[in-house]
Amino acid sequence: MAARLGLEFNDPLLLYRCLTHRSYLNEHPEALEDNERLEFLGDAVLDFVVGAWLYHHYPEMPEGDLTRMRSALVHTEQLADFARQIKLGNAMRLGRGESQAGGRDRSALLCDTFEALIGAIYLDGGIEKVEQFLFPFLETAAEDILINRKNEDPKSLLQEWAQSQGFHAPQYVTRSEQGPDHSKLFEVAVVIGGEVYAEGVGPSKQAAAKNAARKALEKLGLVF
Repeated sequence: MAARLGLEFNDPLLLYRCLTHRSYLNEHPEALEDNERLEFLGDAVLDFVVGAWLYHHYPEMPEGDLTRMRSALVHTEQLADFARQIKLGNAMRLGRGESQAGGRDRSALLCDTFEALIGAIYLDGGIEKVEQFLFPFLETAAEDILINRKNEDPKSLLQEWAQSQGFHAPQYVTRSEQGPDHSKLFEVAVVIGGEVYAEGVGPSKQAAAKNAARKALEKLGLVF
């Protein structure tokens, strides 16, 4: 994978570790460590690098808008999209059960692995190496976010639409809750006027509700 992406790791073990899910570790005791610590580090590095990039690229943007843009760029679905662009799912080291359950295309898992990859790149080459890898993703994604209003809260946008049509505020109903405590996956439906408009999944009820609202807006042609 590193060669395909033009990445050179001084320490190849960092690459193997960032791709190793705990389910793989459970089945392969010879693998010494999973990617959860790298995921923690990568999350922090992403917040800093994305925040600095936004600060320099949008010098007139107020603080509140910068915060919303950063949230949109490091959101689970956005990071999962970055991971899909580089086919990260194909390279992840998963246990058989996780792989058979569709883990290679699960947004929450792809997001976590992308964060771990960022953590590995940082440890191997520092902030500059992270910037070289990440900036091309940010250029394209930021433009898409602004054009399609993805930096705005989808639940607020959907509520504005519902009230403009004479409906009460949308209701969010939890349909299911799956997975172990450390890796929950929730499914939430958004209901307007007694009709289910969309369903969303996410690692928390709030994230799943936001995804449901986003899908409802896409269905209505309000965002793309």
